[in-house]
Amino acid sequence: MSRIELDNVGLTFRVRPHGRVTLKEFLVRRLFRPAVNPVMQVHALRDVDLRIDDGERVGILGANGAGKTTLLKVLAGIYPPTTGRCAVTGRVSSLFDLSIGFEPEATGWDNIAYRGYLQGETPRSMRGKLADIAEFSELGKFLDVPVRCYSAGMLVRLAFAVATAIDPEILLIDEVLSVGDLAFQQKARRRMQEMMAKARLIVMVSHDLPALARVCTRAVWMEQGRVRAVGAPAELIAAYTAEARQETRPPAELRPADRLAAAA
Repeated sequence: MSRIELDNVGLTFRVRPHGRVTLKEFLVRRLFRPAVNPVMQVHALRDVDLRIDDGERVGILGANGAGKTTLLKVLAGIYPPTTGRCAVTGRVSSLFDLSIGFEPEATGWDNIAYRGYLQGETPRSMRGKLADIAEFSELGKFLDVPVRCYSAGMLVRLAFAVATAIDPEILLIDEVLSVGDLAFQQKARRRMQEMMAKARLIVMVSHDLPALARVCTRAVWMEQGRVRAVGAPAELIAAYTAEARQETRPPAELRPADRLAAAA
């Protein structure tokens, strides 16, 4: 039984302002101005309460910087919450940051193994998946070549082939379907559909709102690190789209229709 529970989860990053600090400035701050704190706090998530049960397909929507991907990384265990509790029951498989885990000087075959181990595979379980990964990537003899020689498209093919060679319980997805050329994108979509059919629980982040409406049974609207609303995908997408259009609408005095009416 897969399940996700978030109770009052918050995540704060401590960030130092960009710029070089001289030895003199460091000593002055430490010795004579101890109250001055050059570290900024960025509140990426605030007071997030969420329950996702076995069998659900949940879509996360919101503007850039709303905290969608950060929330996924908390669920994946990449970021531990600063406050609150995050309880995830079930084996988590993540499809985001496809470029993570590659060793440039190693061959494609070696990197298949490295990425597989990062996903929780063992040497024994990987042996049964090597042929399928190689076939899906369509890289052929290039798997014997160091990945530093790969084009961006070849690297994405290899990363996607390894990342999707899993039997997921909890599947976390973040904008991974725009990979490779058109033919490979169609192939990748079919692979994703197969994975999503096998997964017991899915949390999906995407700016492709029609895709969220088709796939998901529930939607979560994130805004400035908080959960603004939870509900039926169609209703939340309609509300989110309407508000986004309203915010991007030009001021009345700048609208062409109004200028023409005034001139008449």
